[in-house]
Amino acid sequence: MRARALAVLGTGSDVGKSLITAGLCRLFLRAGIKVAPFKAQNMSNNSFVTPDGKEIGRAQALQAQACGLDPDADMNPILMKPESDRSAQIVVQGKVWGKAEARTYFEQRTELAERVQESYGRLSAQYDAVIIEGAGSAAEMNLRDRDLANWSAVELADARVVLVADIDRGGVFAQVIGTLDLLASHERTRVVGVIINKFRGDASLFIDGVRFIEQRTGLPVLGVVPMLRGLILDQEDAVDVEAHRHAVFAKDRVNIAVVLLPRMSNFTDFNPLIAEPDVVVRYAATSADLDGADVIVIPGSKNTIDDLAYLRQSGMAASIGRHASDGAEVVGICGGYQMLGRNIADPDGVEAGGEIEGFGLLDVTTRLASTKTTQWIEGESLELEPQRSLPIRGYWIHMGQTTRCGVRSCFHVRSIGGEAGQPEGGGEAESDGAVNETGLIWGTYVHGVFDLPDFRRAWINRIRGRKSLPSLVDGVSRDISQTLASQLDAWADHLQLHLDLRPLIQAVSTRL
Repeated sequence: MRARALAVLGTGSDVGKSLITAGLCRLFLRAGIKVAPFKAQNMSNNSFVTPDGKEIGRAQALQAQACGLDPDADMNPILMKPESDRSAQIVVQGKVWGKAEARTYFEQRTELAERVQESYGRLSAQYDAVIIEGAGSAAEMNLRDRDLANWSAVELADARVVLVADIDRGGVFAQVIGTLDLLASHERTRVVGVIINKFRGDASLFIDGVRFIEQRTGLPVLGVVPMLRGLILDQEDAVDVEAHRHAVFAKDRVNIAVVLLPRMSNFTDFNPLIAEPDVVVRYAATSADLDGADVIVIPGSKNTIDDLAYLRQSGMAASIGRHASDGAEVVGICGGYQMLGRNIADPDGVEAGGEIEGFGLLDVTTRLASTKTTQWIEGESLELEPQRSLPIRGYWIHMGQTTRCGVRSCFHVRSIGGEAGQPEGGGEAESDGAVNETGLIWGTYVHGVFDLPDFRRAWINRIRGRKSLPSLVDGVSRDISQTLASQLDAWADHLQLHLDLRPLIQAVSTRL
């Protein structure tokens, strides 16, 4: 039997579609509905590796967790990972399909639409309901004939639609009414209601606004959803990075500066650190933002060579080197790990081609390659915490190999994709990353390296010790997956309190 579907479309980008979808997934699961998420086409450098080694958008992974499911490539059949303002790497059904500019990408629409149909067909056959997340605005008039993520997906699934608007950015009346006015009549008949998201203040003051929208559109406002403070859930884009751009460092805290790269990927690596009560995370866009940092982290990048060149041109590279000389800890994750080495060679033109000199803080070299590694790994930290073995778990998403030149590895890898550890870069079996002789400069390919609580707390306490602060036993003691579960429940409770769910439940119970 084919699943019934509800589509969460928006009046624009960053209105909250991803989290509204995740919350509805959780609520439908609670209601006893066998539900799955779906986003036909996603553009994001924030990705996730499924248990079978395929790559999808991080938001769909979160939505799968909200449904009580393992993430699956069919939940996000097309993932576009921008490498520049004009081109992106295209991942289709979890595997690299190629590189494309906007015009050439649109020329492949027929083939890509077939892949979307395949994936949705498989999901629809397995579940009672599918919640579809749209992309950008529901009324992108210049893209209507090439759309895969919005009305094309709605029609494929024969879905009802709920429209989400962001009142925090202003202009909510124009957002809602303008979007609905631009829809064709057969599209508008699918819309069951409107959600006003990200409200601040006293919602009773917006009652007249609700009445105006309902009278003008003839559609019910299903709820006004207030901002929920303290929520740490993976977002689709780096929409909450700004909230930590100007975080204030404190002497009695562990102060971590995450370098804000133009093509930064997987910023969700730092959510477990943000959740810790004795840690301050600041996203650093300038050299001045690094001042006062105990640790500087260079995150993953979708274009490592260009981002490294940017750090040099901006003066950030020199500043990072000075802080390292002054005793700050410097950590690189994935592309950031590659940057810490002697050089990065790109003989096959995977990125910009040629070769670029690295920071020279780690004695490693990197050669980029066209084959992408996407695997879950489990291991333990032996070199960073030599007195005891602490478990780590995460995933690799990288293109190329990094060779250690006499330096130690960071982590012993016990299993890769559920199987015994295999050689990583440098020909040394069952290992990952590199650490210098002081232990203050290290890098790893493992995304999610801070997810498990024992390693995270031990690492934070090591930094506290250097600051003459006592070690803490307490912190966020749970695995990040447990934290996510409780956060998803809190978010679902919040939506249940502020939304009329009846039309949405009915949307997946009856057909048009």
